[in-house]
Amino acid sequence: MKKLLLTMALLSSTTAWAELKTVTLEVPSMNCVTCPVTVKLALKKVEGVKTVEATYEPNEAIVTFDDTKTNTKELMAATENAGYSSNVKSSD
Repeated sequence: MKKLLLTMALLSSTTAWAELKTVTLEVPSMNCVTCPVTVKLALKKVEGVKTVEATYEPNEAIVTFDDTKTNTKELMAATENAGYSSNVKSSD
């Protein structure tokens, strides 16, 4: 019984509970209808990203992600690496 309680205490203290966050990135450099495809593919490669919606009008990407695996800084780096600068427009 002591082992079970100790194990449970260790697991609960070291386990980070995942929370899904949603961020809207403004991607002003998307200037054609195929640009959102490239942005979406780049963001989907980031570990922890669950969903991505990228649109040409307005120039933005809405990303839902696991905040224990990634963050907005990494998401913006992914768009930058794909050739598209981005800024946080809004987040929850």
